[in-house]
Amino acid sequence: MKQVFLLLSLFGLATELVQAQTKSLKNSPPLTEAAPETVGMSSERLNRLDGVLQNAVAQSSVPGVSALIVRNGKIVYYKAFGMADNAANRSLKRDDIFRIASMSKAITSTAVMMLWEEGKFQLDDPISKYIPEFKNQTVLKNFKFQDSTYTTEPVKSEITIRHLLTHTSGLGYGVIDADERFKAMYHKAGIVDLFTTEPVKIGDNIKKLAKLPLHHHPGEKYVYSEGLDVLGYFIELMSGMPFDEFLRKRLFEPLGMGDTYFYLPDAKASRLVAIQKPQNGQWVRYPNTFYDTEYPIKGAKTFFSGGAGLSSTAKDYATFLMMYLNGGELGGKRFLSRTTIQTILSNQVGDLLGGEKANSSYGLAFGLLNKAGEDKGAKGSTGTFEWGGYFNTNYFADPKEKIIGVIMKQTQSSGDNLNNLFRQVIYQSIDD
Repeated sequence: MKQVFLLLSLFGLATELVQAQTKSLKNSPPLTEAAPETVGMSSERLNRLDGVLQNAVAQSSVPGVSALIVRNGKIVYYKAFGMADNAANRSLKRDDIFRIASMSKAITSTAVMMLWEEGKFQLDDPISKYIPEFKNQTVLKNFKFQDSTYTTEPVKSEITIRHLLTHTSGLGYGVIDADERFKAMYHKAGIVDLFTTEPVKIGDNIKKLAKLPLHHHPGEKYVYSEGLDVLGYFIELMSGMPFDEFLRKRLFEPLGMGDTYFYLPDAKASRLVAIQKPQNGQWVRYPNTFYDTEYPIKGAKTFFSGGAGLSSTAKDYATFLMMYLNGGELGGKRFLSRTTIQTILSNQVGDLLGGEKANSSYGLAFGLLNKAGEDKGAKGSTGTFEWGGYFNTNYFADPKEKIIGVIMKQTQSSGDNLNNLFRQVIYQSIDD
């Protein structure tokens, strides 16, 4: 990493190893608990959520669930129900730690935009300017499953940083890709998807990824991808720091997110919630598949996936979202400017997700609810930003109503409707 930093310094891309967040004229307090009535919500109505969550556990829709609700900067609901690990007979606590998978993406995007504010790059710069392996990219034309050979055509234009932030780059997602051709190609190339306990570095993984063909020409379609993993490596290059260290020093410690990590310290490993699945009427631990289910607490601990690698708590993630609702500030520290937040929360993909007929669009870090989505009911106001994770975690933040909702579960091979019911109960609880 020292060599990387020296190289960046020669090009004037790194003036300091670490630039701390700046002081703000605002000084919003940290999240604290308060009675719902103090922020315009009904305790009586909000308590209906107890029954919804308890019923989900009783009916085995989920083994356990932690839920947190914020309004106007105050936590008005923070409870847990059910089990963290049925096999170990361990009850779930509200501050237990969950693998948040794709909820990592918004954090990585935020880190990118912090460096953008420092003038280190432009959003429409080609990524090949910083990661040369992305030069001379191609788009897949034909593929033979018999021997995994394929033909390609040159890209019409290069992948930009904006494309990587918005899932319009043309990159795929390997093992969870909807296109079987890309699953096969990524597997043959040895691309690490999402998680690993092996001694893999993100830079090595991204350089291999850069050699593979794309789904489509950059900017022409929205295809969920490993773009945020590319940007995790990009952050290392731009900052001269390991990605995990950058997040810790620039975001997690200043925000007070003390339970958010790529890999948990030994002292907190016992708080990690087990991944579970239903089997013969019981919840059992999910077996290892393309990933080791204990990856956050064992293994080489060298792979920092910007798209899916973090683990966190409901309160830590709500703290991150609160910074956004405050316009980029929390605790007197400014992480992003109000104008940058406005850009991040603006539609960046045009009509690629269906335009006005769709319920949502996509910004630079989040899915964005539009008027059609608002009119469906109990989803939030227009402009609500939201996403979820592979292991059944979900969040939303509503800038108009100043509401945050975070709901954490840890399941595979199961379906539940709690994310929708969660919002439904929250919005019927408004009483102002």
